[in-house]
Order: sequence, then C-alpha cells, then structure tokens
Amino acid sequence: MALLKSNLQSLPLIHQGKVRDIYDIDQTKMLIVTTDRLSAFDVIMGEPIPHKGQVLTQMANFWFNYFKDIPNHLTHENPEDFVLPNEIEQIQGRAVVVKKLRPIPIEAIVRGYIIGSGWKEYQTSQTICGIKLPEGLKQADRLPQVLFTPSNKAEQGQHDENITLDQCKKLIGDDLTQKVSDISIEIYSKALALAESKGIIIADTKFEFGLDSDNQVTLMDEVLTPDSSRFWPKESYKVGMSPPSFDKQYVRDWLESQAWNKQAPAPKLPQNVIDETSQKYQEAFFKITGQSL
Repeated sequence: MALLKSNLQSLPLIHQGKVRDIYDIDQTKMLIVTTDRLSAFDVIMGEPIPHKGQVLTQMANFWFNYFKDIPNHLTHENPEDFVLPNEIEQIQGRAVVVKKLRPIPIEAIVRGYIIGSGWKEYQTSQTICGIKLPEGLKQADRLPQVLFTPSNKAEQGQHDENITLDQCKKLIGDDLTQKVSDISIEIYSKALALAESKGIIIADTKFEFGLDSDNQVTLMDEVLTPDSSRFWPKESYKVGMSPPSFDKQYVRDWLESQAWNKQAPAPKLPQNVIDETSQKYQEAFFKITGQSL
C-alpha cells in the first residue's frame, strides 16, 4: 500500500512536512510517520512512490543503530502501541516514536565530493561556501578533505541557502557550530567507509540536530537516506560527469524534460518513472543494510 497522506484519528496532527506527518503523543514525545510523498524542486508530487517511506524510516533506523554512541531522537518504543488497531496498517514499517527536542536552526551539510551547488560555485570562484579549494578539481572529484558547509533552514516552499562558517557561528554560537561540525564530519566519514565497502559512494549528505532537556546535542530527523544524501553506484562512478544516483534524481531528470515552471502543481508522473524511483530507493536500502523491508 502506497501512502500519500496518513490519517490518524488517535493522535493530534502537529505538522505535515514535505514527506513526514508528525503527531503529538505527550509533552515529551511525538510520532513521526514517513509517507511515500516525494518533493522535487520544493514541490510535492501528486503521486506517491511505493515503499519510499519504509525505506527512509528503516534506513535511518539502521544508521541510528550503527552510530548508537551518538545521542539521537529515537525512544525505541513501538509506534503501533500509540494508535488504534485499524490505523496500524498506515504506519507499519514507516513510523517512529521520538523525543521532542529544540531544533538547532541549521542544516549540517557535509560534502566529500564536488557536485551540485558546490560544483557550480567552484567553477566561478574556486570555493565551496566560501572555503578555498585547490585548482583543477573536476566535477564529481573527491574533495581533498571532508567539508562542513551549513545552510540556514528556510520556510516550507522556500529554498535553504548555504551560509559561511562565520554566519553559522553568529546564528548558533562558536561552541555549538564546532560541536555540530565535529559530529557531522565523524558520522559522514564512518558512513562513507561502510557504504563504499557495499558498492555505494555517499557524495554528500545533510544532518539535523536538536538540543534535549540537558542541552545535549542530539541527532534527529533522518540520517543518511536517499532523500538526505547523494548515493552513487561505485561501479559507474567517473570523474568529470554527474554520476547516476539512488534517489529522486530519476524524477528530477524527467521533470527537467517537461515544459514545467517548477511551481505547484507538478506534472503527473508516468508509471515507469514511479516504478524506477521506487526500485532505486529499495536497491540503495538493500545494498547498504543487507536487509529487506
């Protein structure tokens, strides 16, 4: 069953994001349901991608467990205990119970390869987010060192904007910037090594953090999924071109070929694009975790 939108009567809906529906449990906890919605160019598609929500939830859980020494938002309670029996099918394999945290208002972006907005900036200024890089790098090159390049968090429907480290420090303070940077680079570097051993290159990724009641920096939202990261198949990776990826790039490429102004509503996705995208998500999940959904 593909789920475009959850509809739980047992809990009050707090927020509906691009992909996630968030329900209130009590003062300290929430239930997050990851739907099969897909957004591209900040527009939510009208058609769900089957199994996408299960892939995102279960892959994030795999990484949360892999990095269990780093505090995260999971309570490890069974989401099915918080809904009515007739609502279990909606949330099976795609929901988590999490602690309520105070979000840190940046996205912690980590880059190991030069691609996307980083490649565009480098071509004009030899920098990424103001960080000077050596001459002669090509598209999709591995960077000389892993970069922490934060962005601010825009309102829904707006684009996040890359910010410099100095701007980040002004926003959240020197100590918190350093802490978030250190944790993000550590997680990315270890995940990169594991994924590479499974035939996947994680080119870049983004993390989100919050503070708990003791002001402890806590990893939240999703971690190292095909929605938050650029996954490239190692076997077809070549420097000098944009590699194919295990994510919504297939949808983006199809949308780019349409006469569409990138405003809602989006064009109706053809079945072959839906099927191919669903397959890409599941393939990435299986390759990295070795598990089935």
